[in-house]
Amino acid sequence: MMKIIIDNFIKRIKNYNMRKILLIILLSNLFSNTLLSNESHKKMLFNRWLNINGYEKYLDKTSDPVDIVLDRSLCKPEITWECVGSDGNYILGKDRKSTPIYPNNLNIKLNKNKNNLGYNSNPNRDTLVYYLWNYSYRLPMLHPRLIFHEIKPSKNSIKFKINPIEDKFVKKQLKTKGILSYLYFQDDNVLVDEISPKDRLGEFIKEDTKFISMSMNKSVTSYILGHAICGGYIEGIDSKINDWPIIQNSLYDNQKLINFLNMTTGDQKYINEYKKNATGRPLANLKYEFEDEDIKRTIKLFLKDTNPSKKIYNYNGFITQLIINYVHFKTGDDFKKLLDKIFRDKVKIKHSMDIVRSTTAAPDNYGTLHPMIRATRYDYLRIAKAIMDDYQNDTCVGKYLKEIHKRRIPKKLGDRNEPYFNRTKSYGGQFHMDYPGLENRVIFGLGGYGGNAILIDVENSRIVVLNSIHYNNDRFKYNHKKLLIDPIKNGKKAFR
Repeated sequence: MMKIIIDNFIKRIKNYNMRKILLIILLSNLFSNTLLSNESHKKMLFNRWLNINGYEKYLDKTSDPVDIVLDRSLCKPEITWECVGSDGNYILGKDRKSTPIYPNNLNIKLNKNKNNLGYNSNPNRDTLVYYLWNYSYRLPMLHPRLIFHEIKPSKNSIKFKINPIEDKFVKKQLKTKGILSYLYFQDDNVLVDEISPKDRLGEFIKEDTKFISMSMNKSVTSYILGHAICGGYIEGIDSKINDWPIIQNSLYDNQKLINFLNMTTGDQKYINEYKKNATGRPLANLKYEFEDEDIKRTIKLFLKDTNPSKKIYNYNGFITQLIINYVHFKTGDDFKKLLDKIFRDKVKIKHSMDIVRSTTAAPDNYGTLHPMIRATRYDYLRIAKAIMDDYQNDTCVGKYLKEIHKRRIPKKLGDRNEPYFNRTKSYGGQFHMDYPGLENRVIFGLGGYGGNAILIDVENSRIVVLNSIHYNNDRFKYNHKKLLIDPIKNGKKAFR
């Protein structure tokens, strides 16, 4: 209805330039109002989470309640869709009662431009608490459609031997940085197991807390693709994507999978994550986020009738979005079964794991899957160990991993763009490779925004899993050499 009103109003204005200016103003105002509405809704959900989970010291009970929820005693203490209705309220049960929701007393500084903490920001502790909720607890409070598939826990999840080494430096880093969890695994033993201190962020972290993957999802998507190839759904990494209707007449059509895996599709004219506009083309004066849209719409708006440029390394999230949706296209009704087979039956996760979709309401065959996953800190270790085991046992997926390592390409970035924890010399199959100081070792690296990193030494059976909420080149820059490189290089000797 609003669109019809705007269209009719604009048609009455004869001057072309004036019509153009008014359209931009109207769209800008609508977009601003949407942002405000979304921000207000998120604050409401955050307050509910604090209240219902008993975080009393963060509530201002001298104020009047700002919200009311109707709950039932049988609900879990965490807010989940098992007991939350489509309106965000608890479903009424036999034992009806209303719970007043008080405002929080935190001094939160939000990033007005994105859903993430700004890279250059130095947030206070209150802001970190909010973004921990935003990354780890918000999604189940939204519409359940955003979770494409919940992979149930394995009935016989892998159990790790834990022989902890107390390391003062690791503890100090967790006290002052944005690190949520740190695990070091060697020779079938977890030797370092630390989470953020209680007075930092630890009081909000439980055994089943799911951490968002950020761009570590790229490597997990590659691992899923390897299983799709080994399952016979896709011929191999040199097969061409020429059978997928939604990318036809775009630069991606008829390209080999290896180009997608190595981020060398020649899309740098249109997709550049280090510029303000992620697509390289403006949508009025608004920033277009391809991650929130389906692939069909992004291709139609920005990539129709485009041709690839020079095939150079161009790291971006849209490529991974294409890969996971192509796997979905090729596996069809078997896709969820494939995910269960990988993570429940093979990785043997202990807690459920979420595969998510973008916020678009388009049907799934438009390419709505998002490669983002949500998993617990120990399940990330289980995923890393499964990758290592495949490589060492030379399984079909192990051969796939060896092939993408062999076909890796130089980044040729120098010191440009990538943060230090992710700054490697090579990239292969959606993994970071050839870390400084580890060039002669076969290391598969997963890296993600906020300092998230997993390093897997597939030959020496060493793994580091570092989950982090924030990283920058200032107060939140953790010591990547001592936390990531040295343990892989020197083993348990790196800890004292």
